[in-house]
Amino acid sequence: MILPPGSTIGILGGGQLGRMLAMAAAQLGYRSHIYAPEASGPATEVSAEWTKAGYDDADALARFAESVGVVTYEFENVPPAALDRLEALVPIRPGKRSLEISRVREREKTLVRDLGGRTAPFRAVGSLAQLRDAFAEIGAPSILKTSSLGYDGKGQVRLRDGSELEQAWEAVRGALCVLEGFVTFDAEFSVLLCRAESGETAVWDTPENVHTHGILDTSTTPARTLILDQAERAIALAHKIADELDHIGLLTCEFFATADGPVFNEMAPRVHNSGHWTIEGAVTSQFENHIRAVCGLPLGSTTRTGARVEMKNLIGEDANDWPEILRDPAAKLHLYGKHVRPGRKMGHVTRLF
Repeated sequence: MILPPGSTIGILGGGQLGRMLAMAAAQLGYRSHIYAPEASGPATEVSAEWTKAGYDDADALARFAESVGVVTYEFENVPPAALDRLEALVPIRPGKRSLEISRVREREKTLVRDLGGRTAPFRAVGSLAQLRDAFAEIGAPSILKTSSLGYDGKGQVRLRDGSELEQAWEAVRGALCVLEGFVTFDAEFSVLLCRAESGETAVWDTPENVHTHGILDTSTTPARTLILDQAERAIALAHKIADELDHIGLLTCEFFATADGPVFNEMAPRVHNSGHWTIEGAVTSQFENHIRAVCGLPLGSTTRTGARVEMKNLIGEDANDWPEILRDPAAKLHLYGKHVRPGRKMGHVTRLF
């Protein structure tokens, strides 16, 4: 399927990723129609249309589908029933299977393991009794993570000994979880891969990621030698995952660099925070190539444009440093138009060296 410029792309979700997707779409001559339950959001200011409706509103979903040529999404926790309604009316890219796998931690880890990748030891947990059994097998330190809806360190409880099990289970409020064994790692990195319907792929340089309090702080490329030595194996695994899912669009896979090689952490079937550097730091950004893929266009070059590129997130009050950032000739500032709130991603700044 080729959706020509001048058509309308439907985007589920109205956050900053939807904003940057809509901006990339506009550059290629497309209009964007955002569907989200909220009355406004970062994507509001740059999209041609905005439907404020719940994901359980069948009539609104039908009207939305009739107005667009393809549907994509900026987050993976779209209710399955909404996807079923949309899929009957309009193509969804990436497809439902990518969402079904990536939104549930044990599914994605099982898939990766079946494809020959390495993950942390993990067990599905659905009760306090199962948590006790899993902890007896995996031991400490370990991390209890909700199976879905977790991001930026939310929905996670670290366990140091067996006395914390009951408190941890209360903290996740009985949600379905996975217990993961702790991975000793030297660095974190991600693979950003875009796959077209034809199977053509584009991969960017592997960024090294640094997290602070569970939130991505910086992504830098080129990464240190430790990561570069493991990147080829990680990229090969990402290719296997994308092919297995028949994925169309961006697929982000996060890894730990360990003494024994790359260990898969998690994936996102969409554009990703660790790829924001590609807007200025690559010939074709992750956002543009995602739009190209879902519309059936040829993929663009991912060649890096600077000797070194660093993206830093602006969290909460960091966004108020915009005057100083704008005085830096190496800096490219992106603000998302949000109200300042502690711990909130307000924007990012990319520097090319």
